[in-house]
Amino acid sequence: MNDFSRVAIYINIRLSFLHFSLHRDIINFKDFLLVLFFNNNNIFWLMSVYSDSSHSALKYLKDTKVNIQNLLIMTRDFNIHDSLWDPSYPHHASISDNLLIIADLFNLDLSVPTNLVPTRYSDNKNGSNSVIDLIFLHSGSNELDNHIIHLEWHLSSDHTLLTITIPIIKEHITLSKHFISNGSEEEEVFIKNVFWIIKNLNMSNILDSSSLDNLVNSLTQEVKNAWDKHSKMVRIMKYSKSWWNDKCNHDLETYRSTRSLDDWKVFRRTVKSTKRTFFDLKIQEIANKKQGLWKLMSWVNK
Repeated sequence: MNDFSRVAIYINIRLSFLHFSLHRDIINFKDFLLVLFFNNNNIFWLMSVYSDSSHSALKYLKDTKVNIQNLLIMTRDFNIHDSLWDPSYPHHASISDNLLIIADLFNLDLSVPTNLVPTRYSDNKNGSNSVIDLIFLHSGSNELDNHIIHLEWHLSSDHTLLTITIPIIKEHITLSKHFISNGSEEEEVFIKNVFWIIKNLNMSNILDSSSLDNLVNSLTQEVKNAWDKHSKMVRIMKYSKSWWNDKCNHDLETYRSTRSLDDWKVFRRTVKSTKRTFFDLKIQEIANKKQGLWKLMSWVNK
């Protein structure tokens, strides 16, 4: 049996801010691709399916318990001829009922195209064209509308393309943040301040959950006030470096003012040493955690 997948998903690099990820841990079958993305602090799913003439993919879904919330779209080639979606086909197939039941379990409805034209084109002049590529959309969604079948786009392929627009909610992107440099005098003072706040907490009045909530809220506010007092506002840039510290700033400013080769060498040594220390500590921190190896690989690839 051929174990190669017969589905593929291409994601434009300009959509990388939505953090798409493939999940074989939920559906591990060669003819499924299940992808999630994030938008406005919510998780959404997309599913691409190829069901062969034996309907292997549908049988797998029918026999497998899959719990997915917020599945927006299930689409592609289902290899089912039915009068429900193909006006030129006069019969109803029993396997269609299984497909509709599966779609209903995912809270999906069959999408009706804006143009009723075939999606699969026969390479035999005597053969008939058909509709076997379908789209199922999240039930009751006001944002997702009917899809379009692009008759002119199939070119040399026997299948043509279907498109639908998924609206993306605009997100507020923070361009600045409060920041304390690692190892700085401000960090030392902030930590001492937090220790003092915790040391002087009055816990004698904790009589019930309400008084505990009040104490926690008070602690949170005091720590926030200390952070705001000792941190500085910095602008988040595309090339912001998490390892950069005050010593790097100082040596860079020194070089800029003198333009001395010796000061440039001092600055480069500072950068090299700072980066090495930062990444050694970061690697050690991640590696010592549970599932450290996998988290480390994920961090390295960012």
